Amino acid sequence: MFVDLPESELRQYRSSQADPADFDAFWRDTLASSRRHALGVAVEPVDTGLQTVDVFDMTFAGYEGQPVRAWLRVPHAATGPLATIVQFQGYGGGRARATEDLLWASAGYAHLLVDTRGQGSTWGGGDTPDPEGSGPQGPGFMTRGIDSRETYYYRRVFTDAVRAIEAARSLEVVDSDRIVVLGGSQGGGISLAVAGLVDGLAGVFPRVPFLCDFPRSTTITDSDPYKEIGRFLATHRHKAEAAHGVLAYFDGVNFAKRASARAWFTTALMDPVCPPSTVFGAYNEYAGPKEITVWPYNGHEGGGAYDDEATLRILADLFA
Repeated sequence: MFVDLPESELRQYRSSQADPADFDAFWRDTLASSRRHALGVAVEPVDTGLQTVDVFDMTFAGYEGQPVRAWLRVPHAATGPLATIVQFQGYGGGRARATEDLLWASAGYAHLLVDTRGQGSTWGGGDTPDPEGSGPQGPGFMTRGIDSRETYYYRRVFTDAVRAIEAARSLEVVDSDRIVVLGGSQGGGISLAVAGLVDGLAGVFPRVPFLCDFPRSTTITDSDPYKEIGRFLATHRHKAEAAHGVLAYFDGVNFAKRASARAWFTTALMDPVCPPSTVFGAYNEYAGPKEITVWPYNGHEGGGAYDDEATLRILADLFA
């Protein structure tokens, strides 16, 4: 069933999310601190047995120089520079196996699939630890380090993502002027953060994005992962105001206000995980050129393969 506002109201909806006065300074200082560390990009070929796609095990320095893993996939024997898709994973997943997710390289693009620190044990498998400690948290990642913006988990994840773009731009096989970011759910939220923090992207594809419009998303759904925050605040009743103050620095709504690259969003009207109003909360604030595809009869899977096919057509025009 529909889980949210009618589509006509969604297109008019505006999030109540606050825009912290020092939002830009916080992220400028966060990224500057991590940029003191060399990128340290290492790329090693992987023997997969594939004939049309070459796969490389890539490592680069993310937040505060901590190593982050990724798969780099390119068409066999490609020399570049190639238009490139940098992809971020959904909640709980890691970069998975070297022979998975071959679509983008098969279409002729370089494809950097970035691991998510600390995740990868719900599905897919991951190889990047999160060595930072935190205070009390609920199960999952949504409340890890939520007592302050400095310790909050997604400060590290979003910094890793920005550094992934910088690492990609350092590769000879990558055309640094033709990079798009893509992801579904959590990956869509990370893509929005990157769009707000990185200049010169060729495009942004946030599919049913998570991590958007926390004032609404934490109260409108009983589905995880947003419900992790609700359970935490039901226990730590006195922390609600402070927690939302922290979350404002990591909300896709506030990153969307700072984005300039052209964006193609998707949302689904029967999505209980990332309700469509929370997606429109970010979409309606997005500062760059934008389009959104609405899937009326779908849940959190969104358009699935239909989104892939549409993205291939868009990329062909974008990079013609």
